[in-house]
Amino acid sequence: MSLATFFQHLANGISLGSLYALIAIGYTLVYGILRLINFAHGDVFMMATYFAFYGIAIFALPWYISFLLAIILTGILGYFLEAGAYRPLRNAPKISLLISAIGASYLLENLATVLFGGRPKSFPTPKIFTDMVTIHGVAIQKLTFFIPVVTLIFLFFLLYLINHTKSGIAMRAVAKDHETASIMGVNVNRIITLVFVIGSLLAAVGGIMWGMKFPSIQPLMGVMPGLKAFIAAVIGGIGNVKGAVIGGFLLGITEIMLIAFLPSLSGYRDAFAFVLLIVILLIKPTGIIGEKIAEKV
Repeated sequence: MSLATFFQHLANGISLGSLYALIAIGYTLVYGILRLINFAHGDVFMMATYFAFYGIAIFALPWYISFLLAIILTGILGYFLEAGAYRPLRNAPKISLLISAIGASYLLENLATVLFGGRPKSFPTPKIFTDMVTIHGVAIQKLTFFIPVVTLIFLFFLLYLINHTKSGIAMRAVAKDHETASIMGVNVNRIITLVFVIGSLLAAVGGIMWGMKFPSIQPLMGVMPGLKAFIAAVIGGIGNVKGAVIGGFLLGITEIMLIAFLPSLSGYRDAFAFVLLIVILLIKPTGIIGEKIAEKV
C-alpha cells in the first residue's frame, strides 16, 4: 500500500469515526443521566435524514434551510419521544424503561416504513461537499474534511455547556443523584428533556452528514450505525462525552484500516465492531476513560 493510499484510508476512517462519535454522544448523555441505553437513538438519526430529504425533494427548499429544519424537527421528535416513552416511566424499574426504548425504536422504524416507504431513496448531496481536494497526490472529498470539523465544533460546544453553564451544572447534578438534585431546586424533568433534545440534535447532524457520505436512505438505516455508535460509547467509557468521541474515532479508523489492509475480511466489517466490544468489556469494562459507576439498589 502506498503512502498516499494510506492517508486516503486514514482520512476516510477519521470521517467515519466522526459520525460514530456524534451519534455516540447522544447515547452517552442519556446514559449519564438515566442509566438507560436509548435504543431508539439510531432511529431518531434515521428520521433526520428523511426530514432533510423531503425538505429538498418535495418542498424544494435550499439545502441549508432543509438541513436546519431537519435538525429542529429532530430535536422536537426527541422531546416528544422522551415525554411519551420515558417520562411516564421515570420511577418504574429500569427494565421497563429498556422495554419502552426498544418499543420506541420499532415504532419509529415501522412509522418511517409506512410514511416514507421501504424502498431506498437517494439522498441529495450539495455539490459543495462532493468536490474533490488533492493534497500531495491524495484526492479527498471536501465532505471528508467537513465531518470531523463539525464533530469537534459540537464537542467543544457541548463541553462548554456541561462545564460552564447553569444547565450543565444541573445536568451533572442530576447525573449524580436525581433526588438530591431535586431537593436542591433542580427541575429534573426539564434537565432530562434537555439532554434528550441535545442528543437528538446531534443525531440529526450526524444523520444528515451520514446521508451525504452514504447517499442511500431507508427506514432501517439507523440500526447498524446506532449499534456501532453504542459500541463506540462503551469503548470510550459510556457516560463520558470525551470517551464517546474517542471511541467513535477509534472504531471508525480501525474499521476502515481493517478493510484497507485485509480486504478479504471486508465482509466481516460489522462483526469486527462487536468483537472489539467484547475485547474491551473483557479487558476494561468501564471503557478507555470511563469511571466505575455504582448502581442504586
